[in-house]
This record gives sequence, C-alpha cells and structure tokens, in this order.
Amino acid sequence: MNQQDNSRSIVLPLTISIIAISFSAIFVKWSDAPASILSMYRMMFASLLMLPIVWKNREEFKKITSKDWVFLFFSGLFLALHFVLWFGSLKLTTVASSTIILALQPIVSLVAGYFLFKERTTPSALMTMGIAIVGAMMIGWGDFALSQDAILGDILSFLSVIAVVGYLMIGQSIVKKVSHWIYSFCVFFIATIVLTIYNLSTSVDFGGYPAKEWGIFLLLATVPTISHIINNWLLNYVNATTISMSILGEPVGATILAVLMLGEHLASWQIAGGMLVLLGVFFFLMQQQKKFHIKGTVKSGT
Repeated sequence: MNQQDNSRSIVLPLTISIIAISFSAIFVKWSDAPASILSMYRMMFASLLMLPIVWKNREEFKKITSKDWVFLFFSGLFLALHFVLWFGSLKLTTVASSTIILALQPIVSLVAGYFLFKERTTPSALMTMGIAIVGAMMIGWGDFALSQDAILGDILSFLSVIAVVGYLMIGQSIVKKVSHWIYSFCVFFIATIVLTIYNLSTSVDFGGYPAKEWGIFLLLATVPTISHIINNWLLNYVNATTISMSILGEPVGATILAVLMLGEHLASWQIAGGMLVLLGVFFFLMQQQKKFHIKGTVKSGT
C-alpha cells in the first residue's frame, strides 16, 4: 500500500468509530435503567449478535493459550469496569462534563505505554496531544458543576479512563494472535459474566423494564459497540495510544448530539474547542501514520 492508501485505511475507520461511539452517551441519558444493567445487556446482546461470525472463525480459539485466557479475563474485567463507571458518571453529570474526562485517555495511555511497552513519542506529537486536550477542556469546562453529584461523576469518568486504557493495552498484545472478531467476542462475553455476577450480588432487577429500555439496550449493543470492534481491528496496525488519541473526537460528537437531541447548552467557545480537538486529532494521526506505517494490505472480510 502507498502512503495515501494507508491514510485512508486508518482515517476512515477511525472516523466511523468516533461517530458510532458518540451516540453511547445519548443512549445512556435516554435510559432510566441502572448503569450496571445497561452495561450488562450491552455486552450480552453484542456477544449474541457476534455469534454467527465467531462460529465461522471458531478454529481460532485453538490459538488461545492458558496465559492468553488470563489476559482476556482481565481485558474483559477492565471493559466491564469501564462501562459501569462511565455509565454511572453519565447518570450524575452532563454529557459534556463526563465525556470531557475521556480527553485524559491518551495521556494515561501514553504513560502506560511508556512503562509497559517502552513506547516513545515525539515533542510534536505531544504538542498535538496538548492542542486536542485543551480543545476538549474548552468543550466541557462550562458544564462542570460544583455539586457533589457532578464531582463524583467526574471521578467515575476518570476511573473509567484508566479501565479502558487497561483494556486497550491488553488488546494490543492479544489481537496479534487472533482476529479482532474472536478477541472482541471473548472480552464482551467475559464482561457480560463479570457484570452479571455483579448485578446478582447487588440484587439489581434483571427484568421488568419497559420496551423503551430494551430498545436502548439493543442500540447500545450495536451502534457504539461498532467502535470497539473497529478499534480492536486497528490494534493490528497502530498502538493503543493512537486509538486513545482518536477517541478525543468523542467529546465533540457527543456534545453536538447532546445539543441536538438532549437540549444541552453549547457555548460558542466550546464550538471553538471542538475545532481544536479535531485539528489536534488530525495532526496526531498524520504523525502516527508516518511513524508506524500500516503493514501490508488490509485483509478484506475482517
């Protein structure tokens, strides 16, 4: 592949991923169900929807060693924690306030990548990260409240960032051994089990929800979950820090959707912040393109 083809093969999937995941906060805001129930049914329905593809690729399970299963368990655990913590955050604060904390993800990912994989980055990449993070802060700063609930929501959102970085870091190694479909199914299914055990232990109601809630569960299992599958696939070609940086686009998309669909207020300087995020993400990804160069031709049908 030439560099132009490489650029298209990274940027287009990441763009789709950002748009898809931006709907997650909106769906959670629409729901009255507990965060742990939303998380459990999202993972459960996503696992069930993937079964036909997983069955077709079932031979790949033979490649997974006992050590790999341990890593997969912790990856699923981190993913379950991410959803419970972040959905819980959205129950306590606004979309902009909660998603803005996600802007810290590339910093956490970069620090983790440095200690775990000895990954390095350039001053120019750090500068573009800084631009994007400043822009993301501009989006949500006006919505940060000083209430106790809002502060707790911010804390939960930050903890969810740490959890999702753990999930991505593990995936960066495991997805090299099996397809992103098998990896995604395994972590989704493990997350379902973890969340089911949690809900049983806390005596949360599993049923009795109106049709609207079941519709939201299904929407969460399809639209934003596409983002996770795309990101797991991209881990074959870029590192977890690059994925984390691209997710900075989520506060922009989610905030715009919150304005249009939830009536949340958006100031003009927050729009300017959104533009900074997009610029920072774009320049960072272009730098990563030159550094990593996608290897080989992207396989069709994966």
